[in-house]
Amino acid sequence: MYHKVQIYGKVFKALGLKTKVLIIVVFSCLLIILPFSKNFNNQLLDATTNDAKKSETPRDTLIGGLLTADFHEGSCLSRYQKTSLYRKPSPYKPSEYLISKLRSYEMLHRRCGPDTKAYKDATESLNRDENYASKENGECRYIVWVAGYGLGNRILTLASVFLYALLTERIILVDNRKDVSDLLCEPFPGTSWLLPLDFKLMQYPYVYGYNKEYPRCYGTMVNNHSINSSSIPAHLYLHILHDSRESDKMFFCQKDQDLINKVPWLIVQANVYFVPSLWFNPTFQTELTKLFPQKESVFHHLARYLFHPTNQVWDMVTTYYNDHLSKADERLGIQIRVFGDPAGYFKHVMNQIVACTQREKLLPELDTQEESKVNISKTPKLKAVLVTSLFPEYSENLTKMYWKQPSSTGEIVEVYQPSGERVQQTDTKIHDQKALAEMYLLSSTDNIVTSARSTFGYVSYSLGGLKPWLLYQPTNFTTPDPPCLRSTSMEPCFLTPPSHGCEADWRTNSGKILPFVRHCEDIMYGGLKLHDDF
Repeated sequence: MYHKVQIYGKVFKALGLKTKVLIIVVFSCLLIILPFSKNFNNQLLDATTNDAKKSETPRDTLIGGLLTADFHEGSCLSRYQKTSLYRKPSPYKPSEYLISKLRSYEMLHRRCGPDTKAYKDATESLNRDENYASKENGECRYIVWVAGYGLGNRILTLASVFLYALLTERIILVDNRKDVSDLLCEPFPGTSWLLPLDFKLMQYPYVYGYNKEYPRCYGTMVNNHSINSSSIPAHLYLHILHDSRESDKMFFCQKDQDLINKVPWLIVQANVYFVPSLWFNPTFQTELTKLFPQKESVFHHLARYLFHPTNQVWDMVTTYYNDHLSKADERLGIQIRVFGDPAGYFKHVMNQIVACTQREKLLPELDTQEESKVNISKTPKLKAVLVTSLFPEYSENLTKMYWKQPSSTGEIVEVYQPSGERVQQTDTKIHDQKALAEMYLLSSTDNIVTSARSTFGYVSYSLGGLKPWLLYQPTNFTTPDPPCLRSTSMEPCFLTPPSHGCEADWRTNSGKILPFVRHCEDIMYGGLKLHDDF
């Protein structure tokens, strides 16, 4: 070691003056930096350790027992990771009765689902087209959900049909001709909810005839008096769309259910969230009250149980969340749907968004003082704004607003929009995957503003357990005043409900029958929505 020092000393003496000075400066700096670096690394280690300790807090991966532990996590990462997307656990806890009912349903689905003898026997009975008036069905009866309309409509109707299946002990099977399996994982363990592609009633000519004129359409048969206690067909089609007749909408009434219950196969096409009307049936209402003591939590629980984005969609969600939303002190979601033709960017809609968010203190106003009076000694609060719209101009204008001028509160406002495709492309795989990812991202925000009558918005805020600010639908290209209102319920709206109730309530306005089923705030006339406060 001594010889090495001697050699290094000789080399040092041989160096020029400038080089010697440079070496001395560098060495001195190192002596100063190394202790600081050690201290910095210790701080970083402490921060990492603290984060690790926070992450060690057990997550409720089964959502209070709503989910079963019978799945392998890797097959569908979102199933047991969804709760990590939300900063706070949901205040809405599933009832023990709902949990028990779901476990019973899962066992029934395993006994009756595709690839079982029971399913094979049931499909073969369709070929015989027998009269089921005096025939026993056994425990396996089915309801087939037919995919149609936009993704928001599909998710709302899928939850509605599943709840009906739960109430009537039917097996739900899902039309798989579209992209369901590219979006959602299987929800029931040890079986499948996907309808086999060779199912007879999804083949030509049946599949193209499901409308009000279809001979086995329930509303049509009621109007023609061709269904009664002595004449029950092997299958019925339920038409629960925006253009349904009263005879279609009243399928849930008890006298109608007495007939429908005997039919082994139901085919349902829907584009509305018809859950509120199920409460008008006294038998259903008793069961629903036990399932959902918190009435406005129906879709919230059903969605968290049923819908688990595939790994490809979940990667979109988590990547975007981690890159743009995870570090924010507060997150605001703004969902913009422009109805009418043409749709696009409109100044009056932009003004409405700004008026709503600033009036409701969701976004800060701009600082109009020449010299800002904001206290810069405090670390400014970071607010992330997630905008979802087909049109990127809305987020671009919000970005410009807060880029040109500071906020009056000193908050830093960052605006993000994952996509802006201008045209809705339902049934295009990547488009639908992006749409589903954006619904989950919106659901992760702390507050949310959505457009009136938007099923996309309904899914997003109810999934997140959020009571939204609803943007009124503009008329005559004018900004509404007030621009929005805060909803008192997180439930979706049944946009085109029946105008009246069942037998005893036939002449009663459907929004006046039950105190907790009321007209929606975002529709001028009609619409039904579940509430807890009454």
